[in-house]
Amino acid sequence: MRRTRIATAAVAVVVGAALVTACSSSDSAGGGGSGDGSAIINAWSGEPQNPLVPTNTSENTGGRVVDSIFAGLVSYTPEGGVENEVAESIDTTDGQNYTVTLKDGWTFTDGSPVTAKSFVDAWNYGALSTNAQLQGSFFDPIQGYDEVAAENPTVQTMSGLQVVDDKTFTIQLKQPEAAFPDRLGFAAYYPLPEVAYADMAAFGENPIGNGPYKFAQEGAWQHNVRIDLVTNPDYDGNRKPVNGGINFILYSNLDTAYTDLLSNNVDVLDNVPSSAVTTFETDLPDRTVNQPSASIETFTIPGRLAHFGGEEGVLRRQAISKAINRDQITEQIFNNTRTPAKDFTSPAIEGYTDSLENEGNVEYDPEGAKELWARADAIAPWSGTFAIAYNSDGGHQEWVDAVTNSIRNTLGIEAQGAPYPTFAQLRTEATNRTIPTAFRSGWQGDYPQQYGFLAQNYQTGGSSNDGDYSNPEFDRLLRESASETDKDKAQDLINQAQSILLNDLPAVPNWYRNAASGWSENVSNVQIGWDGIPIYYAIEKN
Repeated sequence: MRRTRIATAAVAVVVGAALVTACSSSDSAGGGGSGDGSAIINAWSGEPQNPLVPTNTSENTGGRVVDSIFAGLVSYTPEGGVENEVAESIDTTDGQNYTVTLKDGWTFTDGSPVTAKSFVDAWNYGALSTNAQLQGSFFDPIQGYDEVAAENPTVQTMSGLQVVDDKTFTIQLKQPEAAFPDRLGFAAYYPLPEVAYADMAAFGENPIGNGPYKFAQEGAWQHNVRIDLVTNPDYDGNRKPVNGGINFILYSNLDTAYTDLLSNNVDVLDNVPSSAVTTFETDLPDRTVNQPSASIETFTIPGRLAHFGGEEGVLRRQAISKAINRDQITEQIFNNTRTPAKDFTSPAIEGYTDSLENEGNVEYDPEGAKELWARADAIAPWSGTFAIAYNSDGGHQEWVDAVTNSIRNTLGIEAQGAPYPTFAQLRTEATNRTIPTAFRSGWQGDYPQQYGFLAQNYQTGGSSNDGDYSNPEFDRLLRESASETDKDKAQDLINQAQSILLNDLPAVPNWYRNAASGWSENVSNVQIGWDGIPIYYAIEKN
């Protein structure tokens, strides 16, 4: 769930058209570098789920910090373009075997060099099953992953990774995948310094990276309070900060964060609460953005729950999905800052279509919902209450109440929300498979490809497949799409895979989320990137 952020109507746009640059009224678009380069930006966030180890950070509160303090082989422009960062080149002649050459001069903030081994060791650590890293499945395309990811691995390293020298390593994939290099700006592929392996949990509390920012001091993470970053003076990559650092303020309530924004006590909030969606653009004149972003909101119904396994479970998921009046909810609760979902990706990602087979399963159809529920009851009569777990610190109660009301009124069953105090607590139970109900989920693009939305959430063993969904035909189609060199054929395979998901509904798509964001009078040149996250390094303090 990394991480989940559309105009008033769903418009198919390619990445690169979804960015809006906005400034205070006294500045021209893009900023003029007139801000205080030493000043600190105060930014909203929530308490990360885990210590800040890149391969074990799978949600966006921790992800935004990790992305600020690390740099990968490539980085993404605000529009979703791909640029080499630590990599000088990533070369291939066949799309399966890659040679990576690093640029000179990169170091971690402890002064140690960033070498080929820094990447290879970090990737092997992330993939090894005994390390139980949440992002492990991102290494699935690499030859030898299956062996190190096995339940009792007999090898510790992937055969497809080889260090040639300090500046060079090679990657052998299981099959040709021409788009693989474009994924390498995601956090799972960041390098680690040698010191990390002495005590990875302790390292995650005070991480040492190679990115545009670093921890202000040891202990800069005050849990449930703040994480303080300052600029890294040795960073010479693509994301050079124009400010002096970022203080991530870890809010437990989105309405409180919005009140602080109105008082200029927090500088940027990329997720306005539902209580403010009708007023934020007038509350914050010339200091808001409401734009498409690569994100989707869903809720997952694990197959292990009573009544949700096998054929009965498919029928009940379809019935629940058809019982939700998405048009009404997105209009009345979100003031059209959400758009009803038609698939499992995002209109802000190239390849999106709203004409997939089985799309009817995500359309409001009360009579169809009742018929499907009755067919499921013929297999096994329903008992109990249908509940959706959500985190109270994220402003989700209103939509969960609306969704469960719609389900209750349509199907005539008990349905309700199940609140958890914090996002970290909800995610911990979801990843530990101890959550006893359906639970809110979603996805914010890690890299600008539909494949990323589908593989990690729904492929067998995917890093964020918290419902443990498994369909061999879906897996086959997804793998074939990754290896297909013909763009149209690859897209057709992706569409076929999505049609399977729209039948099985391992998660119920709700809506695509706009980047509905605002900022204080103290900052300018605020940009929201293709993925809905602020471009922190570009924000200027007035």
